[in-house]
Amino acid sequence: MVTSRERRISHELKDIEKDRANSGVYAYSADGTRLDHLKGTFIGPPDSPYAGGTFVVDITIPEQYPFKSPAMRFETRIWHPNVSSQTGAICLDTLGSSWSPVNTIKTALLSLRMLLEVPNPKDPQDAEVARMMMDDPELFQLMAHDWAVRHAGAPRRMALPGGASTTDGGAAGAGADARRRQQIDPQRYRGYSKSLVERFVDMGFEVDAVVEAFIHSGIERRNGEDYEMEQASIGDVTAFLFGET
Repeated sequence: MVTSRERRISHELKDIEKDRANSGVYAYSADGTRLDHLKGTFIGPPDSPYAGGTFVVDITIPEQYPFKSPAMRFETRIWHPNVSSQTGAICLDTLGSSWSPVNTIKTALLSLRMLLEVPNPKDPQDAEVARMMMDDPELFQLMAHDWAVRHAGAPRRMALPGGASTTDGGAAGAGADARRRQQIDPQRYRGYSKSLVERFVDMGFEVDAVVEAFIHSGIERRNGEDYEMEQASIGDVTAFLFGET
C-alpha cells in the first residue's frame, strides 16, 4: 500500500523533473525504486568559485517527512565553511530548526545552491574553512575553486594579470594549453610532480615561480608523486607567490 509520504515524494520528484530546466536542481531515486533514499544534483552558481561544477547530494527521507526535514549531505567533496570538508555534513537552518512541512526537496536543494553562492562563515560546519574565508578570502577563493575543479568537474578559471579571468573550457584554448605544457622542460619542475606544480600554474603563475615557492615553503617532493597538499602548505605557497612573505 502506498503511503501518504510516498505519494508526496513521488509528486515532488515529478515536479522537480518538470521544472528542472528552470530551477537548475534535480533529484531521483538512488536505486531507481526506493523513495526514502534519493540523490540530488545541481550546478555550482555562476560568479562563485564553484561555477560550472556538478554537485551531488545524498538525501535520506525520514518516516516523519514532511514534518521532519530530509537528511542531506554533500557526496561531492567541497571547500565551503558550511559543509564539512571530510564528511559532507551540512550546516543549514532550512534542514534543521527552520524546516517547515511546506518546504520540499526542491526548495531544500535550492537552499543548498544558494548556500554555495552566499556562504556564512559565522555559523560554520567546518571551522578551518570558515577561518580561512574570514582571514584570507583570496586563498579561500583559490581553494574552493581548485576543489570544484578536481571534485566537481568545474572548468578551470585561468587567472590573468589585472585580476581578470577566463576559462579553459574551449577546445582551442585547451589544445594550446596542452601544447604549451608539452614544451616545458621537465627539469624545470626540479623533482616535483608536474600535476602538483600545474595546479598552481593553472591559477596564473609561472612554472619557475611555483617551483621557487615550493622550495621556499619546504614542500616535499615525494619522489615526484602527486598528492593533495595540506591547507597550511597551500597557504605558504600562495602567500609567497602573491609576495606576502
